[in-house]
Amino acid sequence: MRRLLFITRCVLAFLVIVQFTGSDPAEAQTSPFEPGWVLDQTASRLAFQSIKNNSIVETSGFATYSGTIDSTGLATIRIELNSVDTKIDLRNVRMRFLFFETFKYPEATISAVIDQTAITELAQRRRMQFPVDYVLNLHGVEQKLQAETVVTLISDDIVSVASASPISIPVKMFGLEEGITKLEEAAKVKIVPSGSVTFDFLFRRAAATAAVAPPPAPKAEKAALETAGNFSAEECAGRFEILSRTGAIYFKSGSAELDDNSGPMLSTVVDIVNRCPSAHLVVEGHTDSRGSDEVNQRLSEERARSVMAYLIASGIEPSRLASVGYGEMRPIAPNDTARDRSRNRRIQFSVAAQ
Repeated sequence: MRRLLFITRCVLAFLVIVQFTGSDPAEAQTSPFEPGWVLDQTASRLAFQSIKNNSIVETSGFATYSGTIDSTGLATIRIELNSVDTKIDLRNVRMRFLFFETFKYPEATISAVIDQTAITELAQRRRMQFPVDYVLNLHGVEQKLQAETVVTLISDDIVSVASASPISIPVKMFGLEEGITKLEEAAKVKIVPSGSVTFDFLFRRAAATAAVAPPPAPKAEKAALETAGNFSAEECAGRFEILSRTGAIYFKSGSAELDDNSGPMLSTVVDIVNRCPSAHLVVEGHTDSRGSDEVNQRLSEERARSVMAYLIASGIEPSRLASVGYGEMRPIAPNDTARDRSRNRRIQFSVAAQ
């Protein structure tokens, strides 16, 4: 009898708790993230700020990115770096090839697990601020970071996840110092070696029957401000000048044999040559000053021919190409440091006068 009374009291207490909280046992075990959330890019914002010449602040963004939050609270954002948008075409190209090196690192990813306990009161408070640990993978480097984040429940099916303040990202953390130097040399400006990022991501609840998988790699259907199809003569000349600054065409030491690591850049060159159908391209080979003049002259010519042969093998008409070697005669930097000698050992592209 006493045992029966005890069980009855427990049941009554449980019913009181359920009535007070307004929930049932099944709902209590359901994740607040079910069935998952999908990023609405059209209503979201992702921007980064940089400072040049000590005082000029420039704000840029990205045209293409995607994201999800799955039922466990795992948030994943994937950013198509080729869609970087500075509002100026050639500045976009510099950012792609000289800074982000998108021919090697086409995307950045952000992942974070949102703690369920951190948002238990969101339905009542509608807006909450708390720190979120996340992992940023950029330029082949993965770093664990933290950001103060504001989560706003706009409706039962729409939630905003935004930065509470700009997030500082030192370029050194991701091995981007050389990219900053290349931008400075190309644009003839001084750039502060740290940027800041702000975001306001709007997520919509997925359909109840749909399982939310990690977002696929976003497809940049159009890179920001880039001409669809063929480029103009000015756009072609600008791109070949920037490609010449990448230093991303490599050869075996003392040889004209292309290194396999040259593949991503050479594929990019092929794509741009194809989109400049009226351009006649000159492939120039250059060396540093070490070694004899005769050896350097021959090596520069052979390396230029190797690159031209690669372009022809990739489908570029031979009549549109020419190669020339200048040996050590046209340095772009003194030959007194390892970095500057590396800059002088280069393949350069120019558009032949018609």
